[in-house]
Amino acid sequence: MFWSQIVRVGLLGLAIGGTCLGLADSDEHEEKEHQGQRRAMAVASNPQYKAECASCHMLYPPGLLPARSWQAIMGGLKNHFGDNASLDEKTTVELTQFLVKNSADQSSLRRSQKIAQSIQDVPLRFTETAYFKRKHHEVGDEVWQRKKVASRANCVACHGRAEAGIFDEDEVRIPR
Repeated sequence: MFWSQIVRVGLLGLAIGGTCLGLADSDEHEEKEHQGQRRAMAVASNPQYKAECASCHMLYPPGLLPARSWQAIMGGLKNHFGDNASLDEKTTVELTQFLVKNSADQSSLRRSQKIAQSIQDVPLRFTETAYFKRKHHEVGDEVWQRKKVASRANCVACHGRAEAGIFDEDEVRIPR
């Protein structure tokens, strides 16, 4: 009887531990601590990247796209989604190296790895990825058209701390 109780307690412990591991494996649970917050993605910490790119749009974390996408984006700055965003060669090389080094397929963070694994082609927009579409399948077209949202690319409209690499579902606030 004593040994059977030990075996049952041991099996219960394994079941509970397995459940906890399953929860920890979910990309809904953020990974790295930063100022008391758990982060799913590395922050875009390069000052040049912030100065050049965030002057026109959100400072996208490099872990949203694989290296091949960042290389294509940086190689096509002359026609960057309809705008000429050309940079001098030195800056282009520096930013490309930063983005590639911190890209989804180079990251050790689980969410970035899942994004990289979900991409077969070379998307130029994160919103074109299967990962984005799966995570936002419940969001209706009327939400994307709201004035305060304006576009699928405007992550900070609903994810207030997107630029800090935090995309926690518990913090999503969809503007009216």
